[in-house]
Amino acid sequence: MTDAANQGGPLAGYKIIEIAGIGPSPLCCSLLADMGANVIRIDRKGPTGLGFEYAGPKADIRRRGRPSVAVDLKHPEGVETVLRLVESADAIVDPMRPGVMERLGLGPDACMARNPRLIYGRMTGWGQTGPLADVAGHDINYISLSGVLHAIGTKERPVPPLNVIGDMGGGAMFLAMGLLAGLLEAKNSGQGQVVDIAMTEGSAYLAMACFGLASSGHWKDERESNPLDGGAPFWRCYETKDGKHISLGCVEEKFYNLLMETLDIDPASLPPQLEPESWPEIIALLDAKFAEKTRDEWCEIMEGTDICFAPVLSFSEAPHHPHNKARGSFVEVDGIMQPGPAPRFSRTPGSVKFGPPEFGAQTEEVLSAWGFSDQDISDLKAADAIGREE
Repeated sequence: MTDAANQGGPLAGYKIIEIAGIGPSPLCCSLLADMGANVIRIDRKGPTGLGFEYAGPKADIRRRGRPSVAVDLKHPEGVETVLRLVESADAIVDPMRPGVMERLGLGPDACMARNPRLIYGRMTGWGQTGPLADVAGHDINYISLSGVLHAIGTKERPVPPLNVIGDMGGGAMFLAMGLLAGLLEAKNSGQGQVVDIAMTEGSAYLAMACFGLASSGHWKDERESNPLDGGAPFWRCYETKDGKHISLGCVEEKFYNLLMETLDIDPASLPPQLEPESWPEIIALLDAKFAEKTRDEWCEIMEGTDICFAPVLSFSEAPHHPHNKARGSFVEVDGIMQPGPAPRFSRTPGSVKFGPPEFGAQTEEVLSAWGFSDQDISDLKAADAIGREE
């Protein structure tokens, strides 16, 4: 489940250490592992306290594809164990608040003294510096500060878009990008560096186009008043006869006209598409139209056309849609349905190597594969520096 299990994929051969954390870092490391990197996860010796215990370890599929090593990071020999691993790693992922890894003896200076080529990825909500750097927070807070949450929801109030914008988009994806960019640069320079990922900045970057519109006076600071926030009839969800929903994204005039023609509405009889004052009138018209049929009936009529239409599917429905099934977009591992590897590579495809392991299940196996002798491992276990507590 270590080296042999991590062969294949465009990142095969890269060795990455993940310090266990919540939020975006596990998703990032799952992505890297799916792409073939040899990622090992340093978990706590005792109960993890990372938020998924109520559902069982198999439910936290963000832990898939990399073995778990249980290390006591408050034990000097546990810290030394990680530093030894660092010596042969290409990158390490730090999901802690600023200063925590330094207090453990695993900060950038300590790690890069052992391995000057190391890329040290640091993941926080607010960033490593600034007035809020040491303050607790979560996705909802980070996307509030970045301006993104204000734009999402109804006129009455903002609505948290799960935790996919701050944690997963502005966090995990920017962490992956930062690590890969650092690894590419280190190949040329021979030097490592610290990569500081802040979810506030990542989420703001994701909304770059909206910031441009706002700064140029083309975005209203009122929800459901803009082309992309549900205020326009052509970018909105509608309820169907059976209480389900469909989505429209027919921004372009030709797609918008096709929608109206399919609904037996003459586009020439309507106000201009991009006239905000008329949007409530058209939304009311479409509300009534879509309420006439069920979601599946609308799929029969509109799916596969250029209307820019899709049914709004639940998590349980999405894996069974014909398009997703045809592409194999979802896979089942250990009885858990989950997204398959993405993106796709023509020559070096990624894969899900295995589901989330029990905490600390591969401690001895991984240490052996990374150069620890049997005596080293025995001594560390005797010192209670490694191994999961029963």
